[in-house]
Amino acid sequence: MWRSRTNRDRKTVVCIACGDSVLRSAAREYDKEGNRWERHGKRFEHLCKECYRDLCHQPRGELEGLLVDIEEHGLSQTEFLTRYFDTVTERYESPEERER
Repeated sequence: MWRSRTNRDRKTVVCIACGDSVLRSAAREYDKEGNRWERHGKRFEHLCKECYRDLCHQPRGELEGLLVDIEEHGLSQTEFLTRYFDTVTERYESPEERER
């Protein structure tokens, strides 16, 4: 006899926000590229439902790419924030705004 679909996938995943292990069926997929519908060749990370509800669901544009561009292993928080500020200023402010 065939097993019920509800018991088929009892796999657990780890929430990337809080570190809790939860059943895959009780988690939400997180795609750092911002497009969870394009699935080919991707490995998704997961969030528990509580952490997912706490997320801001506004469009994030190029944020993930920007963070990947400036991150580096062993970077202090101060160095990271300085790089972030400098990169955002360089990419998104007009030349007139930079001169002020």
